[in-house]
Amino acid sequence: MKTRTLVVFGSATLLASVFCGVILTRPVERAPAKTAGEANMFSFVHSLEGTNAPELTVDGDDALVVNAELRHMFDYYLSAGSETSLDSIRAKIEAELDRTLKPRAAAEAKRLLGRYLEYRNAVMEMQKNPQSPPDGISPIRARLLAIQQTRARFFTPKEVEAMFGFDDAHDMDAVARLEISQDKSLTPEQKKAKLLALDAAMPPALREAKEAPLKVAKMEENALKMRADGASEDDIYRMRAKVFSPEAAARLADLDRQVADWNKRIASYQADRKSLLDNAALSDPDRQAAIQQLRDAHFSSDEQKRLAAYE
Repeated sequence: MKTRTLVVFGSATLLASVFCGVILTRPVERAPAKTAGEANMFSFVHSLEGTNAPELTVDGDDALVVNAELRHMFDYYLSAGSETSLDSIRAKIEAELDRTLKPRAAAEAKRLLGRYLEYRNAVMEMQKNPQSPPDGISPIRARLLAIQQTRARFFTPKEVEAMFGFDDAHDMDAVARLEISQDKSLTPEQKKAKLLALDAAMPPALREAKEAPLKVAKMEENALKMRADGASEDDIYRMRAKVFSPEAAARLADLDRQVADWNKRIASYQADRKSLLDNAALSDPDRQAAIQQLRDAHFSSDEQKRLAAYE
Protein backbone atom coordinates (compact mmCIF):
# COMPACT_ATOMS: atom_id res chain seq x y z
CA MET A 1 0.00 0.00 0.00
CA LYS A 2 1.20 3.49 -0.85
CA THR A 3 -0.03 6.60 0.83
CA ARG A 4 0.79 10.24 0.36
CA THR A 5 4.55 10.58 0.31
CA LEU A 6 5.76 12.00 3.60
CA VAL A 7 8.85 14.02 4.45
CA VAL A 8 9.89 12.43 7.71
CA PHE A 9 12.21 13.50 10.45
CA GLY A 10 13.11 12.33 13.94
CA SER A 11 14.18 9.07 15.51
CA ALA A 12 14.04 5.71 13.82
CA THR A 13 11.55 4.61 16.46
CA LEU A 14 9.18 7.41 15.55
CA LEU A 15 9.58 6.70 11.86
CA ALA A 16 8.82 3.04 12.40
CA SER A 17 5.67 3.91 14.29
CA VAL A 18 4.52 6.31 11.59
CA PHE A 19 5.08 3.78 8.85
CA CYS A 20 4.00 0.59 10.64
CA GLY A 21 0.85 0.43 8.56
CA VAL A 22 2.99 0.42 5.42
CA ILE A 23 5.79 -1.92 6.37
CA LEU A 24 3.42 -4.61 7.62
CA THR A 25 1.39 -4.61 4.41
CA ARG A 26 1.67 -7.88 2.48
CA PRO A 27 3.14 -7.61 -1.02
CA VAL A 28 0.51 -7.09 -3.73
CA GLU A 29 0.55 -7.18 -7.50
CA ARG A 30 1.19 -3.64 -8.59
CA ALA A 31 -0.57 -1.70 -11.31
CA PRO A 32 1.85 -0.49 -14.00
CA ALA A 33 3.80 2.58 -12.91
CA LYS A 34 3.92 5.79 -14.94
CA THR A 35 6.89 6.08 -17.24
CA ALA A 36 8.93 9.23 -17.45
CA GLY A 37 7.24 10.22 -20.70
CA GLU A 38 3.67 9.91 -19.46
CA ALA A 39 1.68 12.92 -18.37
CA ASN A 40 0.72 13.32 -14.76
CA MET A 41 -2.95 12.38 -14.89
CA PHE A 42 -3.68 14.22 -11.67
CA SER A 43 -1.82 17.47 -12.07
CA PHE A 44 -5.27 19.07 -12.23
CA VAL A 45 -5.18 19.40 -8.42
CA HIS A 46 -2.15 20.94 -6.72
CA SER A 47 -2.66 19.17 -3.37
CA LEU A 48 -1.98 15.76 -4.95
CA GLU A 49 1.23 16.72 -6.73
CA GLY A 50 4.20 14.74 -5.50
CA THR A 51 2.03 12.10 -3.83
CA ASN A 52 1.14 8.51 -4.66
CA ALA A 53 -2.32 6.99 -4.85
CA PRO A 54 -3.08 3.65 -3.19
CA GLU A 55 -2.35 0.90 -5.69
CA LEU A 56 -4.96 -1.54 -6.93
CA THR A 57 -4.64 -5.32 -7.11
CA VAL A 58 -5.68 -7.76 -9.82
CA ASP A 59 -5.68 -11.54 -9.70
CA GLY A 60 -4.07 -13.97 -12.12
CA ASP A 61 -6.98 -13.60 -14.54
CA ASP A 62 -6.66 -9.79 -14.60
CA ALA A 63 -9.84 -9.45 -12.56
CA LEU A 64 -10.05 -6.66 -10.02
CA VAL A 65 -9.47 -7.62 -6.39
CA VAL A 66 -12.05 -5.66 -4.41
CA ASN A 67 -10.50 -4.53 -1.14
CA ALA A 68 -10.02 -1.51 1.11
CA GLU A 69 -7.27 -0.16 -1.16
CA LEU A 70 -9.85 0.37 -3.89
CA ARG A 71 -11.90 2.57 -1.54
CA HIS A 72 -8.75 4.36 -0.39
CA MET A 73 -7.88 5.09 -4.02
CA PHE A 74 -11.32 6.64 -4.56
CA ASP A 75 -11.00 8.71 -1.38
CA TYR A 76 -7.48 9.80 -2.32
CA TYR A 77 -8.69 11.59 -5.43
CA LEU A 78 -12.04 12.65 -4.01
CA SER A 79 -10.15 14.51 -1.28
CA ALA A 80 -9.40 17.13 -3.92
CA GLY A 81 -13.09 18.03 -4.15
CA SER A 82 -12.48 21.56 -2.91
CA GLU A 83 -10.13 22.26 -5.84
CA THR A 84 -12.15 21.02 -8.80
CA SER A 85 -15.57 19.64 -9.68
CA LEU A 86 -16.73 16.14 -8.78
CA ASP A 87 -17.43 15.40 -12.45
CA SER A 88 -13.84 16.34 -13.31
CA ILE A 89 -12.44 14.14 -10.54
CA ARG A 90 -14.61 11.20 -11.57
CA ALA A 91 -13.54 11.54 -15.21
CA LYS A 92 -9.87 11.60 -14.21
CA ILE A 93 -10.29 8.57 -11.92
CA GLU A 94 -11.95 6.62 -14.71
CA ALA A 95 -9.20 7.62 -17.14
CA GLU A 96 -6.59 6.41 -14.66
CA LEU A 97 -8.45 3.13 -14.17
CA ASP A 98 -8.53 2.61 -17.94
CA ARG A 99 -4.82 3.41 -18.13
CA THR A 100 -3.64 1.10 -15.38
CA LEU A 101 -6.07 -1.82 -15.53
CA LYS A 102 -7.18 -4.32 -18.15
CA PRO A 103 -10.69 -3.64 -19.54
CA ARG A 104 -12.44 -6.20 -17.34
CA ALA A 105 -10.90 -4.90 -14.11
CA ALA A 106 -11.33 -1.26 -15.15
CA ALA A 107 -15.04 -1.79 -15.86
CA GLU A 108 -15.58 -3.37 -12.44
CA ALA A 109 -13.66 -0.57 -10.70
CA LYS A 110 -15.70 2.08 -12.50
CA ARG A 111 -18.93 0.34 -11.53
CA LEU A 112 -17.87 0.37 -7.89
CA LEU A 113 -16.78 4.00 -8.18
CA GLY A 114 -20.28 4.93 -9.29
CA ARG A 115 -21.81 3.01 -6.39
CA TYR A 116 -19.35 4.60 -3.98
CA LEU A 117 -20.25 8.11 -5.09
CA GLU A 118 -23.96 7.32 -4.65
CA TYR A 119 -23.22 5.90 -1.20
CA ARG A 120 -21.27 9.01 -0.16
CA ASN A 121 -24.14 11.22 -1.24
CA ALA A 122 -26.60 9.09 0.70
CA VAL A 123 -24.49 9.32 3.86
CA MET A 124 -24.23 13.10 3.52
CA GLU A 125 -28.00 13.36 3.16
CA MET A 126 -28.48 11.12 6.18
CA GLN A 127 -26.18 13.31 8.25
CA LYS A 128 -28.16 16.42 7.33
CA ASN A 129 -31.20 14.92 9.07
CA PRO A 130 -29.86 12.81 11.95
CA GLN A 131 -32.35 10.61 13.78
CA SER A 132 -32.52 10.27 17.54
CA PRO A 133 -30.91 6.97 18.55
CA PRO A 134 -33.14 4.23 19.97
CA ASP A 135 -33.18 3.78 23.73
CA GLY A 136 -30.12 1.98 25.00
CA ILE A 137 -27.95 2.78 21.98
CA SER A 138 -25.29 5.48 22.14
CA PRO A 139 -25.35 8.22 19.46
CA ILE A 140 -21.98 7.10 18.10
CA ARG A 141 -23.05 3.47 17.76
CA ALA A 142 -26.35 4.53 16.19
CA ARG A 143 -24.51 6.61 13.60
CA LEU A 144 -22.17 3.74 12.69
CA LEU A 145 -25.09 1.34 12.37
CA ALA A 146 -26.96 3.82 10.16
CA ILE A 147 -23.94 4.15 7.88
CA GLN A 148 -23.63 0.37 7.66
CA GLN A 149 -27.32 0.06 6.78
CA THR A 150 -26.89 2.71 4.09
CA ARG A 151 -24.02 0.73 2.53
CA ALA A 152 -26.27 -2.29 2.10
CA ARG A 153 -28.28 -0.29 -0.45
CA PHE A 154 -25.27 0.07 -2.73
CA PHE A 155 -22.96 -2.90 -2.20
CA THR A 156 -23.24 -6.65 -1.81
CA PRO A 157 -22.31 -8.16 1.57
CA LYS A 158 -19.08 -9.46 0.01
CA GLU A 159 -18.18 -6.00 -1.29
CA VAL A 160 -18.99 -4.40 2.06
CA GLU A 161 -16.74 -6.82 3.89
CA ALA A 162 -13.91 -6.38 1.39
CA MET A 163 -14.02 -2.58 1.26
CA PHE A 164 -15.17 -1.66 4.76
CA GLY A 165 -14.80 -4.76 6.94
CA PHE A 166 -11.58 -3.85 8.73
CA ASP A 167 -12.62 -0.26 9.42
CA ASP A 168 -16.00 -1.42 10.70
CA ALA A 169 -14.35 -3.87 13.08
CA HIS A 170 -11.98 -1.16 14.29
CA ASP A 171 -14.74 1.41 14.78
CA MET A 172 -17.13 -0.93 16.57
CA ASP A 173 -14.34 -2.12 18.86
CA ALA A 174 -13.49 1.50 19.71
CA VAL A 175 -17.15 2.33 20.37
CA ALA A 176 -17.57 -0.71 22.60
CA ARG A 177 -14.54 0.31 24.66
CA LEU A 178 -15.80 3.88 24.93
CA GLU A 179 -19.22 2.69 26.10
CA ILE A 180 -17.63 0.51 28.74
CA SER A 181 -15.45 3.34 30.01
CA GLN A 182 -18.48 5.65 30.27
CA ASP A 183 -20.85 3.13 31.85
CA LYS A 184 -21.29 4.40 35.41
CA SER A 185 -23.23 1.28 36.41
CA LEU A 186 -20.09 -0.85 36.11
CA THR A 187 -17.47 -1.26 38.79
CA PRO A 188 -13.78 -0.97 37.83
CA GLU A 189 -13.51 -4.77 38.04
CA GLN A 190 -16.51 -5.24 35.74
CA LYS A 191 -15.10 -2.76 33.24
CA LYS A 192 -11.80 -4.60 33.24
CA ALA A 193 -13.56 -7.92 32.66
CA LYS A 194 -15.55 -6.53 29.73
CA LEU A 195 -12.43 -5.03 28.16
CA LEU A 196 -10.63 -8.35 28.48
CA ALA A 197 -13.60 -10.03 26.78
CA LEU A 198 -13.28 -7.56 23.90
CA ASP A 199 -9.57 -8.35 23.66
CA ALA A 200 -10.33 -12.06 23.45
CA ALA A 201 -12.97 -11.56 20.74
CA MET A 202 -10.84 -9.22 18.62
CA PRO A 203 -10.43 -10.36 14.99
CA PRO A 204 -6.84 -11.39 14.15
CA ALA A 205 -6.37 -8.59 11.59
CA LEU A 206 -7.49 -5.96 14.08
CA ARG A 207 -5.29 -7.43 16.81
CA GLU A 208 -2.28 -7.34 14.49
CA ALA A 209 -2.97 -3.71 13.59
CA LYS A 210 -3.31 -2.67 17.24
CA GLU A 211 -0.13 -4.49 18.23
CA ALA A 212 1.91 -3.33 15.23
CA PRO A 213 3.12 0.02 16.65
CA LEU A 214 4.40 -1.60 19.83
CA LYS A 215 5.99 -4.41 17.87
CA VAL A 216 7.76 -1.98 15.56
CA ALA A 217 8.87 0.25 18.44
CA LYS A 218 10.33 -2.75 20.28
CA MET A 219 12.15 -3.84 17.15
CA GLU A 220 13.62 -0.35 16.70
CA GLU A 221 14.78 -0.27 20.31
CA ASN A 222 16.57 -3.50 19.54
CA ALA A 223 18.11 -1.92 16.42
CA LEU A 224 19.44 1.00 18.48
CA LYS A 225 20.97 -1.42 20.98
CA MET A 226 22.53 -3.47 18.18
CA ARG A 227 24.13 -0.35 16.70
CA ALA A 228 25.48 0.62 20.11
CA ASP A 229 27.01 -2.86 20.38
CA GLY A 230 28.70 -2.49 17.00
CA ALA A 231 26.27 -4.34 14.74
CA SER A 232 26.38 -3.53 11.02
CA GLU A 233 23.45 -2.22 9.01
CA ASP A 234 23.33 -5.62 7.32
CA ASP A 235 22.88 -7.24 10.74
CA ILE A 236 20.01 -4.85 11.48
CA TYR A 237 18.44 -5.55 8.08
CA ARG A 238 18.47 -9.29 8.75
CA MET A 239 16.96 -8.76 12.21
CA ARG A 240 14.15 -6.66 10.79
CA ALA A 241 13.56 -9.07 7.92
CA LYS A 242 13.20 -11.91 10.41
CA VAL A 243 10.68 -9.96 12.50
CA PHE A 244 8.60 -8.74 9.54
CA SER A 245 9.72 -9.33 5.95
CA PRO A 246 12.59 -8.43 3.60
CA GLU A 247 10.36 -5.75 2.03
CA ALA A 248 9.63 -4.19 5.42
CA ALA A 249 13.32 -4.29 6.34
CA ALA A 250 14.20 -2.54 3.10
CA ARG A 251 11.65 0.20 3.76
CA LEU A 252 12.98 0.78 7.26
CA ALA A 253 16.53 0.87 5.95
CA ASP A 254 15.42 3.55 3.50
CA LEU A 255 13.86 5.50 6.37
CA ASP A 256 17.12 5.23 8.29
CA ARG A 257 18.92 6.78 5.31
CA GLN A 258 16.36 9.61 5.17
CA VAL A 259 16.88 10.34 8.87
CA ALA A 260 20.66 10.27 8.51
CA ASP A 261 20.51 12.59 5.50
CA TRP A 262 18.18 14.99 7.32
CA ASN A 263 20.36 15.05 10.44
CA LYS A 264 23.47 15.69 8.33
CA ARG A 265 21.83 18.60 6.51
CA ILE A 266 20.48 20.04 9.76
CA ALA A 267 23.92 19.94 11.39
CA SER A 268 25.52 21.64 8.41
CA TYR A 269 22.79 24.27 8.25
CA GLN A 270 22.98 25.04 11.98
CA ALA A 271 26.75 25.49 11.82
CA ASP A 272 26.59 27.77 8.77
CA ARG A 273 23.67 29.74 10.23
CA LYS A 274 25.59 30.31 13.46
CA SER A 275 28.51 31.71 11.47
CA LEU A 276 26.19 34.16 9.75
CA LEU A 277 24.59 35.21 13.04
CA ASP A 278 28.04 35.77 14.55
CA ASN A 279 29.25 37.82 11.59
CA ALA A 280 29.11 41.41 12.90
CA ALA A 281 29.99 42.79 9.47
CA LEU A 282 26.58 41.87 8.09
CA SER A 283 23.59 44.15 8.39
CA ASP A 284 20.34 42.57 9.54
CA PRO A 285 18.78 42.59 6.02
CA ASP A 286 21.93 41.07 4.51
CA ARG A 287 22.10 38.49 7.29
CA GLN A 288 18.48 37.43 6.80
CA ALA A 289 18.96 37.23 3.04
CA ALA A 290 22.06 35.07 3.51
CA ILE A 291 20.23 32.78 5.92
CA GLN A 292 17.41 32.37 3.41
CA GLN A 293 19.93 31.52 0.72
CA LEU A 294 21.35 28.95 3.12
CA ARG A 295 17.89 27.45 3.67
CA ASP A 296 17.30 27.27 -0.06
CA ALA A 297 20.63 25.52 -0.56
CA HIS A 298 19.91 22.82 2.02
CA PHE A 299 16.14 22.29 2.00
CA SER A 300 13.05 22.21 -0.19
CA SER A 301 10.25 24.70 0.40
CA ASP A 302 8.22 22.06 2.25
CA GLU A 303 11.19 21.10 4.44
CA GLN A 304 11.80 24.74 5.33
CA LYS A 305 8.42 24.85 7.06
CA ARG A 306 9.87 22.52 9.69
CA LEU A 307 13.07 24.46 10.36
CA ALA A 308 11.66 26.59 13.17
CA ALA A 309 12.20 23.73 15.62
CA TYR A 310 15.92 23.74 14.79
CA GLU A 311 16.58 27.49 14.82
